[in-house]
Amino acid sequence: MALSNAQYDAIMHEYEERRSLHRQELEERLQIVYENVPGYKDLDDETATASADFGRRLLSGEKLDRQILRDTLARIARQKVMLLTEAGFSPDFLDMGYTCQDCKDTGYIGNEKCHCFKQKIIESLYDKSNLRALTRNNNFRKMSDEYYEGEDLVRFRKARTLAEDFINNFDTDYQNLFIYGTVGTGKSFLSICIADELLKRGHSVIYFSSIGLFELISENTFDYRNKQNLRSIYDDLFECELLIIDDLGTEMTNAFVASELFSCLNEREGRKKSTIITTNYSLEQLQNTYSDRIFSRVTSNFKLLKLSGPDIRKVKKLAKKESEDIR
Repeated sequence: MALSNAQYDAIMHEYEERRSLHRQELEERLQIVYENVPGYKDLDDETATASADFGRRLLSGEKLDRQILRDTLARIARQKVMLLTEAGFSPDFLDMGYTCQDCKDTGYIGNEKCHCFKQKIIESLYDKSNLRALTRNNNFRKMSDEYYEGEDLVRFRKARTLAEDFINNFDTDYQNLFIYGTVGTGKSFLSICIADELLKRGHSVIYFSSIGLFELISENTFDYRNKQNLRSIYDDLFECELLIIDDLGTEMTNAFVASELFSCLNEREGRKKSTIITTNYSLEQLQNTYSDRIFSRVTSNFKLLKLSGPDIRKVKKLAKKESEDIR
């Protein structure tokens, strides 16, 4: 699907706000330096004066060597760094801050959309689940093994290690993860933790509940007016760096869904684009519910991560109720 003008304008406005915020932060840091580092403002003024004088002399017709100005500015810059560090500030204290260092918060690198812009497009078009909001409460900082014991704990620790390997080797090692097990054991949580880390590293991630994914495809498949939308949806699903299909099996499973799922897995495999699937199904249920070719594709091309144990949501809910009763 293509961005509407309003969606594009909203994204560009967000970039403008980012740049404005970082400029304001820089102005505040500069004021701190002026107030606490004697002589720094004088050097700033000397920089401006040297550049202005050089420009005026060029305009008046003098033939000047630009290297002279470059050497003057370099000398002043060294003096400024020396003053900063002697006053206890880091040398980069007055560097402009950027949310995205690659595009300097413009959304573009040359004429190409930056990876951060592409992710914003994904979020605008597909993120009904609000992945960014989910990552605030589902991330490795909040991950705990306190709800697992025995074999369940062994499986959890193995799954975490494989998830961390998946993240750390994402740029060089093509992998897929199939996270399965009983209800409430942390499968969706783990997938969102992975998404959180890869988003921070500038990768494009599309996150869908299984129901939401196949509803989107079917809505655009069976309405002839949406053929262009459907092509764009397929392009995005097949090309994003990571696709997460959460809770496979909760959708209304039929021949259409099975066909679309296989097509998606097959296309992404051919393009070496990573996929994570989470499900409450056992491997036997997966084979019985979907086609043998989907079962074969998953068991051949995905690392299988099994989680087991109590329903963590129920455990937390019970603990909260007991805490409230005590009060």
